[in-house]
Amino acid sequence: MEQLLTNLSTVEVKNYQDNGYVLHNRPLFSAEEFDRLHGIMEEHLADRGNKRPDELDTPHFHDPRLLEFLLSDTVLDKVEQLIGPNIGLWSSHFICKEPKTGRRTPWHEDSAYWEGRFDNFDGIVTVWLALDRSFQGNGCMGVIPGTHANGFSEYEKVDNTTNVFEEEIPLSEQELEKVVWFELGQNECSFHDSRIIHGANPNTSEYRRCGYTMRYFSLDLAYNHDHPKAEGHKMWHCRGENKGNNPLIYK
Repeated sequence: MEQLLTNLSTVEVKNYQDNGYVLHNRPLFSAEEFDRLHGIMEEHLADRGNKRPDELDTPHFHDPRLLEFLLSDTVLDKVEQLIGPNIGLWSSHFICKEPKTGRRTPWHEDSAYWEGRFDNFDGIVTVWLALDRSFQGNGCMGVIPGTHANGFSEYEKVDNTTNVFEEEIPLSEQELEKVVWFELGQNECSFHDSRIIHGANPNTSEYRRCGYTMRYFSLDLAYNHDHPKAEGHKMWHCRGENKGNNPLIYK
């Protein structure tokens, strides 16, 4: 049986705490598990209808097969090292950039799009799993280290025909020089704090770039039940105590 390294190293955990991210260039799932997950993604991509390939949000809401991966100890053991033992599943998203056509992802903080939905954002992490090889030419993600400690940023409007979002954090040349690009092989992943500034260039290569974002939050946080977007959003209990009295699905 294939042996996978379960834990993040001490150095990786400290880098997450200090800089807001971990680049984990090792397999996350076994080869058999990864092949099954990759096949599920291909199904969703083929059946997306009028959706763009970067708009396949919350696929686990209607495809319970994905919960095997989202609630797996392989993932949760690493997440626990970063946000503690009380863990809820916040969201997931298949994000695909087709060759030569993938839109740019403007510089942003995930937390800015979730403002008001939690009482704070210091315990939310995204696991970004490379379903295809991800490199600078096909639009891999990049982060500005340490910006998870900055609070909410100011945004300006951008053209959403060439960008995934309509707004962007304007960055100086000095800030852009600090970018760390997340180049990943298939089945490798990164972890980033919801508050870190990150983005991605368009896919100018001949190679597709698909990833699966798996998002988790500390159950010490409290979800805002009265937020306008709360209705219909489903969150799962992963492990530990629900100290924030969050509305969870228990499996």
